[in-house]
Amino acid sequence: MSTTRQRGSVLIVEDDEDIRAAMAELLEGEGFEVAVASNGQEGLEVLSQIGPPCLVLLDLMMPVMNGEDFLRHVRQDPAQSDIPIIIVTASGRAPLPGTQGILKKPFEISELFSTVNLHCR
Repeated sequence: MSTTRQRGSVLIVEDDEDIRAAMAELLEGEGFEVAVASNGQEGLEVLSQIGPPCLVLLDLMMPVMNGEDFLRHVRQDPAQSDIPIIIVTASGRAPLPGTQGILKKPFEISELFSTVNLHCR
């Protein structure tokens, strides 16, 4: 069963408070609704409350539940399996199966906006 994603709603799952806050502020300034979580477990809880966003920006290395575990849970849930997910990481790894790409830290603000605009609006 596929659900309709909220247009203009972005979930940021990032444990670094400064990065999370900066991304949220930038995207809110561009008119996006932004929800945030500091780890994968919080991210799953937020998803259950807000419904499917148009995009998830997902860090990989986090405490409690890492990005790969979050991704696995989301992809196993039929109501969330088609949510676009972009990995946001400083590592040089390739995109993970089930994701729509990587935004490598540090990134330019224009890269963030173009990535989000590709999936939202």
